[in-house]
Amino acid sequence: MEMINALGRRKSAVARIYVTEGNGKITINKRDLTEYFPSSILQFVVKQPLNLLGVAEKYDIKVNLNGGGFTGQSQALRLAIARALVKINAEDKKALRAEGFMTRDPRAVERKKPGRPKARRRFQFSKR
Repeated sequence: MEMINALGRRKSAVARIYVTEGNGKITINKRDLTEYFPSSILQFVVKQPLNLLGVAEKYDIKVNLNGGGFTGQSQALRLAIARALVKINAEDKKALRAEGFMTRDPRAVERKKPGRPKARRRFQFSKR
């Protein structure tokens, strides 16, 4: 298997990944997964598609991650990994889709409108 690349986005986070055959090492911005995401919950989120298919120890993943916060980044990476796994084996798509890993979450920050303090917040109004 040659190198497979995929892209995942969430809010303003972008994850570009390169998957090769290996023994389950995930490197994010030249740092180890556990170092980049110290929280075990975020590590779990990233590994969900791999664990679902039982291939966590089969591939090495090199990641370029930028933008967004840590939650958005971990979810962008999860989408990228799911997309890469489908490129490797198209039969896996159904299982990943059923778990919701193939869907790009479209929710993003709404823009601030003119004449308002925030996107929907209005300035305080009082009759007197």
